[in-house]
Amino acid sequence: MFSPYYRLAHARGRGDANNHVALNVALYGQDARRWAMTERGRGQLQRSAHELAIGPSRVHWDGQSVRIDIDELGMPLPRRVRGQVRVHPHGLCNFVAPLDANARHRWGPIAPCARIEVDLDQPGLHWRGHAYLDSNEGDEPVDRAFREWDWSRALLADGSTAVVYDVRERGAGAATSPRLIAQRFATDGRSEAFAPPPRHTLPRSAWRIERATRGDAGTPARVLHTLEDTPFYARSLVSCGLLGERVTAMHESLNVPRLVSLPVQCMLPCRMPRRA
Repeated sequence: MFSPYYRLAHARGRGDANNHVALNVALYGQDARRWAMTERGRGQLQRSAHELAIGPSRVHWDGQSVRIDIDELGMPLPRRVRGQVRVHPHGLCNFVAPLDANARHRWGPIAPCARIEVDLDQPGLHWRGHAYLDSNEGDEPVDRAFREWDWSRALLADGSTAVVYDVRERGAGAATSPRLIAQRFATDGRSEAFAPPPRHTLPRSAWRIERATRGDAGTPARVLHTLEDTPFYARSLVSCGLLGERVTAMHESLNVPRLVSLPVQCMLPCRMPRRA
């Protein structure tokens, strides 16, 4: 979705997705902050029903867990990211929802409730915790359907996961009539919709990205920490009320017109080099 190389190739009628693949790794923390998203061509892509290999990194499903072997170089500072991540789903999920009116973009969690094991040699990080795994797919470039969106997911007290997608599509009335998905996923993969709570405006990011989240009325929402702050995208930890609980949610805001603007497209290769 963020590849400037794929966007240019698509505009020229040569948009082969298999020729624009990457494994994205984002680490946060004062001593271990890294970002790796090197794009590679079809010659460095191998895949089967159970494995996806992109250059020196690979993702493997063994029937019980997802093993991610990472061997990447961070950018713009060339620092190595190497090690293994394992994601153990509590239950698999087949829920899929359209994100736009024409259903050309779809979202679905694969393992909305999961356990993760992180063992990295570079940088030296080892921890265990809660995990979440989902999928986004589209039949057209993201800017044809969307203007912006806010998304959040939160772990609830009973181990379930609540996800809220708040999408503003392109076109007249899109800003006042957003497409909303509010879904709660149990640990066994079952899901149920819940009434989307009111919208709470959050402070803009340093790059002036507008942020908002959905949360219970009467429970203030606030940004705890901004993890990623770019000209078109912000990722944050947000405290809010959800389904009667005070939760800490992973939150993202995307501004699509900024993403496809010429200045941003020219800047992206600094963070996303291509190794064909």
